[in-house]
Amino acid sequence: MRATLSVDSIENLKSKIENSEVLTLDALDTWAHAGPSLAVLGHPIKHSISPAMHNAALAELSRNERDYSAWRYFRFDVPPADLPAALDRFHAAGFHGLNLTVPHKVIAFSHVTQIDPDALRIGAVNTLLRKSDGWRGYNTDGYGLAAAIRETLGHELAGSHIILLGAGGAARGAAVECIQRGCASLSIANRTHENLDALLSSLAPLAGGIPLRGFDPARPPANLPSGALVINATSAGLRLTDPAPVELSALPRTSAVFDMIYNPPLTPLLQAATVLGIPRANGLAMLVHQGAKSLEIWSGAPAIQTAPAMAFAAHAALG
Repeated sequence: MRATLSVDSIENLKSKIENSEVLTLDALDTWAHAGPSLAVLGHPIKHSISPAMHNAALAELSRNERDYSAWRYFRFDVPPADLPAALDRFHAAGFHGLNLTVPHKVIAFSHVTQIDPDALRIGAVNTLLRKSDGWRGYNTDGYGLAAAIRETLGHELAGSHIILLGAGGAARGAAVECIQRGCASLSIANRTHENLDALLSSLAPLAGGIPLRGFDPARPPANLPSGALVINATSAGLRLTDPAPVELSALPRTSAVFDMIYNPPLTPLLQAATVLGIPRANGLAMLVHQGAKSLEIWSGAPAIQTAPAMAFAAHAALG
């Protein structure tokens, strides 16, 4: 499927995004949307472009299958402390599916009735599918990461030496995906040794024969593999004044740099990669592909089919 939005459609989309309502749990008291309802939950959530992406994809699907014209995707501001009760309320209101942002991905993990095996290994869920007795939890971030790296950099996680920056929830999801896809080695950098050691310990049973190591990004070891793919899973770069999470010039020559952050589109880490002539990409494609996989879980429409419309809408939403 190809996205076919005109210039006027793009401007209309931007206007809708800027003026789209951020809902609260009070809206569930009188929820009356006739078709399947989908939503992203977060706090804050006003910045989310997921509604633009999903509604654009649903509009494309409805061109050939009219049933999708009744589907809508919303955004709700839900404080973390309210999430457990909120999940029950969304289920009672008949929502078909939910997306979750940080820190909801971890909080929801213990409040769903079923968990997909991939999400179980990660310990977090970002996609919920309504079942008669509760929610089934999935995690599409790993799929989004692998698809984005393939699309934007032409790399496969399988067979690649990986240098992963960070030891939080996003890093764990990326690490599990790299291991499951058979990376050649996985080196993880994090400044807090306690968090790094905890992550390495939890990954060891999954790694099998894949070399696994940790290091301080301020003092990269000289024997890191050359030609590695660097993946940033930290929040360093959300502000342009942030320092890069690692000094790229201190690493052996890397093959490419992927930063999960998509806004700003050129983080300090990616700026450094540009100066060094290293191929680089931000996380917008990851956002698109994980979203397309979520929609596949809810609708059955293949992610590869809806990703182009989502990508077009995402670029339009970000101007």
